[in-house]
Amino acid sequence: MLPYNKKLKSRAQELRKNATPQESRLWFGFLRKHPVRFTRQKPIGSYIVDFLCPSKKLVIEIDGSQHFSDDGIEYDKARTAYLESLGLQVMRFTNTEINTSFDSVCLAIQTTLGLVDDK
Repeated sequence: MLPYNKKLKSRAQELRKNATPQESRLWFGFLRKHPVRFTRQKPIGSYIVDFLCPSKKLVIEIDGSQHFSDDGIEYDKARTAYLESLGLQVMRFTNTEINTSFDSVCLAIQTTLGLVDDK
């Protein structure tokens, strides 16, 4: 079972209500009705992940511009290392990828879930 931090519950709810356009597009355009269940803005330890597929132990993160500063890169490295230490796989996509290559992003997720051959 993944560590759940009750103190982050209200922040996660706030993030769900105020999703970025890219998070909304991925959620409403693909993940919400996906046959493999996903949740969004899920607290895990001291972090809130954008999307989690519990059954496949997959985290999907959408990275905006703040993720590309030196501090953002270091924070994401620590965050990814922590999530991986829990046995989770982390996929990261940029806002630009969601905006310009949405079908490719969805295919990459499907492939990672083992639902599409990557041949």
